[in-house]
Amino acid sequence: MAQPDFSPSAERNKQPILETLQTFLPAQGTALEIASGTGQHVVWLAQHMPLWTWQPTEVHPGALYNIEVRVTEADLANVNVALPLDVCKTPWQLEDTPFDLILCINMLHIAPWDACAALMQGAATHLAPGGTLVTYGPYFEAGVAPTQSNLDFDQSLRTHDASFGIRQLADVQEQATLAGLHLQARHALPANNLLLVWGHAPAH
Repeated sequence: MAQPDFSPSAERNKQPILETLQTFLPAQGTALEIASGTGQHVVWLAQHMPLWTWQPTEVHPGALYNIEVRVTEADLANVNVALPLDVCKTPWQLEDTPFDLILCINMLHIAPWDACAALMQGAATHLAPGGTLVTYGPYFEAGVAPTQSNLDFDQSLRTHDASFGIRQLADVQEQATLAGLHLQARHALPANNLLLVWGHAPAH
């Protein structure tokens, strides 16, 4: 069996993401991960949040292999078989059971802009009452000077694919609002990344 792909950035950010999620999520629930990639995040989170049930998804067949291998090696009973899912193809091919958490790590800047609206609309449909959508990654914010590393990263993304790029947080918020979701919390994490919490109820 071939070794699954490995992401150094996922290895670095999995602990800060876990620690932040643990500050506001309940002890148990059901989670849907969008764009699970190498599977490193879902395995780490499932190991440390064992009362949660995790449903990984991916649009790329090779990534589905990554997830299967990692979950099998970790012998995790609380992670379901990864499902193929393209957020831009609606409705999402999922069971009707709603999720307490929908998690999307490092996707919005490496997907066409249409994926942002699709993510928000799909999440609004599949979140349980009181559930949260969590997005993680780099963003540009009005009134916040961008770091040189994020400017360089944005340029490299756009050179690779003109439809990619670090998103303006205000634009992401606009798509969330159109879907009936509101930004409830903003957490600054290492390496100029933000973990954003979205939900149906406006922040107070």
